[in-house]
Amino acid sequence: MSHNRKCFIFSLIIFLFVGVSQPIFAQNNSGQTKVLKGEASWYGSRYHGRKTSSGERYNKNDMTAAHKTLPFGTKVKVTNLDNNEWVIVRINDRGPFVGDRIIDVSEAAARKLEFHGQGIGNVKVEVLESKADLASAVGFSFNVPSFASNELSADIDTRVLLSRN
Repeated sequence: MSHNRKCFIFSLIIFLFVGVSQPIFAQNNSGQTKVLKGEASWYGSRYHGRKTSSGERYNKNDMTAAHKTLPFGTKVKVTNLDNNEWVIVRINDRGPFVGDRIIDVSEAAARKLEFHGQGIGNVKVEVLESKADLASAVGFSFNVPSFASNELSADIDTRVLLSRN
């Protein structure tokens, strides 16, 4: 075999191995579970002011959290299953990397969830994918009439709809 052919085959093999062995990045959330249950922990003063994995500075007083795979900026509702207290936090860091914990919340979130003193809590984490999810998570409900059949509801005053002022 000629030297050029050997180099080409060797380069092709390396290219295939590198291309096939690329890691799945944490920002890819296809197939992500929308609700998780498990242990949560919190982190505070020791990390206050340090840069997070997203590049922003950690503030123990903000409603933020660390998750292993959810994209940065994702909002999640974290509910303490022992007392039903809940908070909405924004993912801005990676972790936790201890045991089987599913999320690390900020100190402020841990206080609101009332597991600050224990260090860990039994929680449910719900991914809020849209603004409607976010609104319903904080208690807003929507009653949107359906006009799909082009018929107006009997309790709507059509004179108001048809009047031109």
